[in-house]
Amino acid sequence: MKDKKIEKNTEATEKAKATEKSEAKKSVEIVGINFREAGKIYYFSPGALKLAEDDRVIVDTARGTEMGTVKIPNKMVSEDEIVSPLKEITRRATKEDISRDAKNHDMEFEAALICKKKIAAHGLSMRLVGVEYTFDNSKLIFYFTCESRVDFRELVKDLASTFRTRIELRQIGIRDAAKLMGGLGVCGRKYCCAGFLSDFVQVSIKMAKEQNFSLNSAKVSGACGRLMCCLRYEHETYEDALKVTPPVGTIVMTGDGEGTVIEIKPLAGEIKVKITDKEKDATKLYKISDVKILKTPKKSKIKESEDDEDTIPED
Repeated sequence: MKDKKIEKNTEATEKAKATEKSEAKKSVEIVGINFREAGKIYYFSPGALKLAEDDRVIVDTARGTEMGTVKIPNKMVSEDEIVSPLKEITRRATKEDISRDAKNHDMEFEAALICKKKIAAHGLSMRLVGVEYTFDNSKLIFYFTCESRVDFRELVKDLASTFRTRIELRQIGIRDAAKLMGGLGVCGRKYCCAGFLSDFVQVSIKMAKEQNFSLNSAKVSGACGRLMCCLRYEHETYEDALKVTPPVGTIVMTGDGEGTVIEIKPLAGEIKVKITDKEKDATKLYKISDVKILKTPKKSKIKESEDDEDTIPED
């Protein structure tokens, strides 16, 4: 009897501790904001404000005062999901704020033209891909790409004397450049990175192989010259389908006799088999469920390395 009482007391104590832990995880009200289309979403405290999606707001950031767009309205999340302390939204954007933001964009276009001329004048091998003013005009940021290191100290001095504000030159990668500039992909739609991807997805040449893509660079590369982000979208589906699909080279028994798999269609659940019987020398499509695997080919010893990520084979 004593042992049973001890067990009950222990269970009650554990339940009490679990309840205390769950209560200790407080919920915090947040609003998700981004500062450019398809940009990363940052959490801010709404304070007393009740905001809707696409509302414009003014916030203080590490770069200074900025105007952002609400992408996640007021929402309660666990403390584990945030990085404390959350900065509070300063206020809703007014008509004057929105007008000033539009004026800043016009100034960015003019600044880009001036910067390009100065880059040429200084003889620098760098390509300007974007210009950004902070909302309060305290900083002017120039984004550029360059194949090698470049000394742009004199350029910064020249730009600072021209624009009379703090200048920052930031070198970015070719994927970031494509996201910043935008454009249309081979599918005819806006670049995924510029349209809705807030973060770049991890893509590898293995994904293209599994989806039976031609490994010709023109077929699998995006406008940035790297592997297309959309190779990732159906990757999990192909992985699941390939688990039940006999690979090329598998010996199978069909209703027409023994044959060798010469082509696979994972999503359709079909394989093309070449019958080995000389009297029935033909190829035919079969449902995977209609064949029996006799012998599978030996797996290649070639290891898929991390170097395959975002690389495109040469033609």
